[in-house]
Amino acid sequence: MDYSQFLNMIPEATLMAVLVIVFLADFISSGKTIRKWFNPLVCILMLAQVLINICPQEPVSTFGGLYVTSHSVNIMKTILAAGTLIVFIQSRQWLSREDTRRYEGEFYMLTISTLLGMFMMMSSGSFLMFFLGLEMASVPLACLVAMDKYRSNSAEGAAKFILTATFSSGVMLYGISFIYGSVGTLYFEDVVEKLTVTPMNIMGLVFFFTGLGFKISLVPFHFWTADTYQGAPTTVTGYLSVISKGAAAFTLMTILMKVFAPMTVYWEYLLYIVIVLSITVANLFAIRQSELKRFMAFSSISQAGYIMLAVVGNSSMGVAALIYYVLIYIVANMSVFSIISVIEQNNHGNTQMDAYNGLYTTNPKLSLLMTLALFSLGGIPPFAGMFSKFFVFMAAAQQGSTWAYEVLFLALINTVISLYYYLLIVKAMYINKNENPLPAFKSDFNTKLALAICTFGILLFGIGSFFYEWIYQAAS
Repeated sequence: MDYSQFLNMIPEATLMAVLVIVFLADFISSGKTIRKWFNPLVCILMLAQVLINICPQEPVSTFGGLYVTSHSVNIMKTILAAGTLIVFIQSRQWLSREDTRRYEGEFYMLTISTLLGMFMMMSSGSFLMFFLGLEMASVPLACLVAMDKYRSNSAEGAAKFILTATFSSGVMLYGISFIYGSVGTLYFEDVVEKLTVTPMNIMGLVFFFTGLGFKISLVPFHFWTADTYQGAPTTVTGYLSVISKGAAAFTLMTILMKVFAPMTVYWEYLLYIVIVLSITVANLFAIRQSELKRFMAFSSISQAGYIMLAVVGNSSMGVAALIYYVLIYIVANMSVFSIISVIEQNNHGNTQMDAYNGLYTTNPKLSLLMTLALFSLGGIPPFAGMFSKFFVFMAAAQQGSTWAYEVLFLALINTVISLYYYLLIVKAMYINKNENPLPAFKSDFNTKLALAICTFGILLFGIGSFFYEWIYQAAS
């Protein structure tokens, strides 16, 4: 075996090094009750990881085709690493509490392990490597969801996540077995050459899509999402809603476009149905929510539908649009969850929408930042979310079929509905009266830093179109 091949796995190797350093730092200092240096150390290590990933890397194929990478994969890894860095920055206040301080190290290690699994999943050149990477990401996520184990809704959310993750993995593995039984190989390059349209392969495609549909929270595979998002710690919910969803969506797109290319007609119709259901059903349920984390859960399901629109295009433009959408979604969604987290910690754990009534009168800066993030999620110009939706719509329109145009029309209608329920929060902060609004408070430095990064991204990515052009050139 040529061990020099590991040198081609720079993102994974550096992330593994970060994991080892964090483990050693946690092990050495485990007896200390207060470790003010721990979070800055982890953030610096993740920043170094992001900077290393930014450096241009040539596409490689190693270990007999098990590990394959490209420019678009490298960009996606950089974006997900940057999103994880924001999560770590924002998590400091939550992890400094007396009841959570004891598992600070575990939180960092589990999150990094999850990210490592996502990296392996996106660079997989075989169904075997893909499945191992997926499970490497899913198992630590279950532990993260259950971190507040003494809260009943946290335990319930974790149980539902574990059950659905196990079931979806089984369904996916069943679908992969159909494909293997038909073509006799698990390598993507060999599968696409031998794959034909047969009932067996169609069943394999459906089961495989269903399994990843659970991971992405697409309707009708979304039933675990709201309870899990509500039960998990807010920081974990933010990570679950953007990082894992982005990695799974990108991987699904890659496999559909490359591996299932001979069956494009079938998975396109499957996508049309799932996209319309995800966007419409999630929007209707979001309007009814009064608990903010459940509200954001249905928002994330709707956003997953918009992300899948990029897959319809089945082109390099679609790949670029999906990556750009995930980038914008990370900064906007993490801004919202950062504010939810800091208000939750200063309002006795209250995450009800009523708690935001009159927030502008006492905390105008937080209200303004929340408004900017919600406007971006809703796609209001000139914020970045409008451009991300525009590029996704353009990619889907490239398909050119009547079905594609009809799905786009329904997606545009649902954009108006989503704007309505995002404005409900804005209305609560600025218009709704509250005799006892949340008192004014000062956010900690890490929360301010996370919000500054996210808000800067919302404004910059909307103005600077060259980011999309750079991504498009890399994906082409």
